[in-house]
Amino acid sequence: MARTTSFYYAFLVLPAEQRKAIIAVWDFCRAVDDAVDEADQQERPDAREAICFWRAELARCYEGAAPQTAQGRRLQPFITRFDLPRDAFADVIDGVAMDLDTTRYQTFDDLLQYCLRVASAVGLACIHVWGFRDAAAKTHAEHAGVALQLTNIIRDVKPDLERGRLYLPLEDLRAAGCSVEELAAGRVTPPVRALLAFECERARQYYEKAVSVRPAMDRRRLVASEIMRAVYAETLARIEGRGYDVFESRVRVPKPVQVLIALRQWLFQR
Repeated sequence: MARTTSFYYAFLVLPAEQRKAIIAVWDFCRAVDDAVDEADQQERPDAREAICFWRAELARCYEGAAPQTAQGRRLQPFITRFDLPRDAFADVIDGVAMDLDTTRYQTFDDLLQYCLRVASAVGLACIHVWGFRDAAAKTHAEHAGVALQLTNIIRDVKPDLERGRLYLPLEDLRAAGCSVEELAAGRVTPPVRALLAFECERARQYYEKAVSVRPAMDRRRLVASEIMRAVYAETLARIEGRGYDVFESRVRVPKPVQVLIALRQWLFQR
């Protein structure tokens, strides 16, 4: 896992075996996502074949066959050790596959299904590695995953549009009086600002939901989750601080700030 990921410092706080398992989970899911996300569907006619391959690779990992990828081989030993749920990885593949046919979402309910698959499902796998005693940790992981994915969607409006994709619900654009063309123009007009302010507030509500349902007995076990939440919440705050300008350059949290956030959360959760 590269230092460029916002998850890097969250994973550093974990014991060695958990860290290796989390990285294996992350790398497997990243490889599935890359099968579709790195290029436009029309330029990747083999993307559907890639999705089929990863479904088969997941089956090999869980059914005792020999995985064909480095990601599968690294993941397989941790499946039994941490009781990793197969459904979580299957949901990730299903979510990534949605990008093959869906470039627009009419409603937030439609988008929510995508977020639960590509983000919350990863969190549901992760909490098995971190360990949890209270089933409320699952709800925490679901809300946190949605919050993180919404933050990604807001931050990446420009590159997504350049690939012909728009994840912000069209019903929200209509409510803000913002057209797709106005958003694609890359200027923070009043309708664009109203739209992105609304989306940021929705993401913030999911961060708050994640915190509100986090089980007290699992507070220490979920410290890595809290670091990720805090880093991404800082990303959201920086988007707002820019006046919602996600077009000029990609909003990033500098590495020293990520380190401070990780340290603060680690000390607080302990």
